[in-house]
Amino acid sequence: MVLQIVRAFILVAMIFTMANSDQIEVSADSFYADEKAGLGELVGNVVIKKGKSDTLRANRVKIYFDKNRQPYKYEAISNAKFAILLNGKNYNGSGDLLTYDPKTQIYTLKGNAFLHEIDSDKKLFGDEIVVNQLNGVYNVKSKDKEPVKFIFQVEER
Repeated sequence: MVLQIVRAFILVAMIFTMANSDQIEVSADSFYADEKAGLGELVGNVVIKKGKSDTLRANRVKIYFDKNRQPYKYEAISNAKFAILLNGKNYNGSGDLLTYDPKTQIYTLKGNAFLHEIDSDKKLFGDEIVVNQLNGVYNVKSKDKEPVKFIFQVEER
């Protein structure tokens, strides 16, 4: 039993250190891993910090692995909030569900989605926000014919 817990912890540590050499600090009320199913799950007051600029907070975070134990999907579920440095810009945001695909480098926020580019004070609101980190494309959708909202500052000349 102890060996399984240690293996699970090592597996999670390996996942987070693959992203880059920044130190990763993970805390949660509980942790669960199922190597056969390829699933790791952190539950309760989850906080994941990477380096000095990236932080993820959620009630639950699931990490999905392929057969080679490489993460192919991350899900932050329930009250997901984050602060990240993305392409040299500081962002924070939130949503009911945040998913990240490390292969395609696509972030998806669903349910009460909010994204804020801090330096320029640009804000996006919608039911779903998709950010493609590789090509810098943002896609914002709403549901039930509600409008999406984009707020930004205009400099007078």
